[in-house]
Amino acid sequence: MPALDYQTAFQLAPVGLVISRDRIIEDCNDRAMSIFGMRREQMIGQSFAIIYPSPDEFERIGRRIATVMQASDVYSDDRIMKRADGELFWCHVTGRALDRLHPHANGVWTFEDLSSTRRVAVQLTPREREIAAQLLSGQTSKQIGRILSISPRTVDVYRARLMKKYETSNATELLQRLIGS
Repeated sequence: MPALDYQTAFQLAPVGLVISRDRIIEDCNDRAMSIFGMRREQMIGQSFAIIYPSPDEFERIGRRIATVMQASDVYSDDRIMKRADGELFWCHVTGRALDRLHPHANGVWTFEDLSSTRRVAVQLTPREREIAAQLLSGQTSKQIGRILSISPRTVDVYRARLMKKYETSNATELLQRLIGS
């Protein structure tokens, strides 16, 4: 058996891997292309914006990522992403900045498709998607408010909208629907 080199390990990784520079995809592995339903030429040289549900989410999440990475140089969350065909799906995203002072300058990102266990069952606004992702990570309204720079009361309003859209009567039911069980 031939020796395993870094390029082979990169290509055969069980998660999507992306190397980025200034939020532009410099390289990606086969799993990343599979997750997003794109060919190499559709991804390389493109902005990460192509895999976000909306330009607004690309900007907002990008600002949040920069703030977190400047403090710890690593960022991780579950969020709704977009495939080439427009399908929205839940994805676990983890990234590491190579320079904490310039978190978007150079980075390594992993993407794990969660669609087999979580479904995007209803049409959500960009802010509802962000609130849903934070709820799934176990954050309180106060914590979500701090993360998203909105008031806890506004978070509660969005939680109520989510409960109505998912036709649930309490937070536990909402989480079960968001998880897809």
